[in-house]
Amino acid sequence: MTGPAGGTADPEHGTLGKAAGENFPVAPFFLPRAWRADLMAVYGFARLVDDIGDGDLAPGGADARLLGVSAADAEDRLVLLDAFEADLRRVFDGTPRHPLLRRLQSTVHRRSLTPEPFLGLIAANRQDQLVGRYETYDDLLAYCELSANPVGRLVLAVTGTETPERIRRSDAVCTALQIVEHLQDIAEDLGRDRIYVPVQDMKRFHVQETDLSVKTAGASVRALVAYEAERAQNLLNEGTPLVGSVHGRLKLLLAGFVAGGRAAIRAIAAAEYDVLPGPPKAGKLQLLREVGVTLRGEG
Repeated sequence: MTGPAGGTADPEHGTLGKAAGENFPVAPFFLPRAWRADLMAVYGFARLVDDIGDGDLAPGGADARLLGVSAADAEDRLVLLDAFEADLRRVFDGTPRHPLLRRLQSTVHRRSLTPEPFLGLIAANRQDQLVGRYETYDDLLAYCELSANPVGRLVLAVTGTETPERIRRSDAVCTALQIVEHLQDIAEDLGRDRIYVPVQDMKRFHVQETDLSVKTAGASVRALVAYEAERAQNLLNEGTPLVGSVHGRLKLLLAGFVAGGRAAIRAIAAAEYDVLPGPPKAGKLQLLREVGVTLRGEG
């Protein structure tokens, strides 16, 4: 992902500004102000660690300097991730260096958050530097356990609504959203030498890696994408009862997460499962329709 990066003097217009481009609302206006502030602090962490892992930090090495990484190591993602983890640990027992982590510190203390979900997101980005292919669907799910599920768990923790059943439903929704994003970004991820479609599934549909590097998907690739999209839809369906388990404005927020995934899947289907020219995106009207469907418990 390109765009202004975090670690600038004004992270609100850098890393946090990327929230508008997500498939789902991050901290919409209708939430209580305290929730919005805390959810944006969590988003800032998640976005920045992804930018480190993807090599999408702003030129000039500002983030590396903030994290105490030398100019010689400023392009080494594993070194940056190690420094970022060290700064995360200061959130819990000291004073972090990076402004986005200083912002997160008040949220962590106010909501009694634990390090584990944040460490999971860092571990996922470390894995991205070392693993570029996933043999089985279970392997991919294990990756999503690190890369996606912590976000939903943090939302529940920030809002004080976590229970074992809600966490289970949230994990299903978050994994589905991650799979959908992977489908949208097949071409972009391939440019980073990463493929998040299981190798076993590619073999089943007779898809070679070279089939993913062309401008328009052939029939086999479209069938593969449709198959993975259906898996994501099934996960969304499994997780949707999470929405009905809460009330008020949180219910609307969670409906927005589910609706974002459903709308993205519909956009992929509307593109006839050809994701290679670029990520199929849903319009705002489609998203609002899906929110309504989700709140009514339909679909």
